Amino acid sequence: MASQSNKQHNHQVDFPWKHVIGFLFSIVLTILAVWIAFLDTIQVGLKVTILFAFAFIQMGVQLFLFMHIGEGKDGKWQIGHTLFAIVIAVIITIGSYWVIMSGHL
Repeated sequence: MASQSNKQHNHQVDFPWKHVIGFLFSIVLTILAVWIAFLDTIQVGLKVTILFAFAFIQMGVQLFLFMHIGEGKDGKWQIGHTLFAIVIAVIITIGSYWVIMSGHL
């Protein structure tokens, strides 16, 4: 009983630095994406490429820092689920862009 009491009192709550860093990085990426979108000196194709790059970097930040994708059972990654999610995200992103752009032809 005494050892249980000591374990409860010795438990310290660590500050979630990974979440703070991920949040700040996400904010910076969002601000950069908005800044790139409002620039008139960059060609549209280059803008889209840069915005897609920022989007996929932000996806990685979200997956690793907030959704804990690397913390599977027994410390193993769930490669199949991860690859399936990435393929679906790419299909949805490119498909949405294609549908939006083909409507303007």
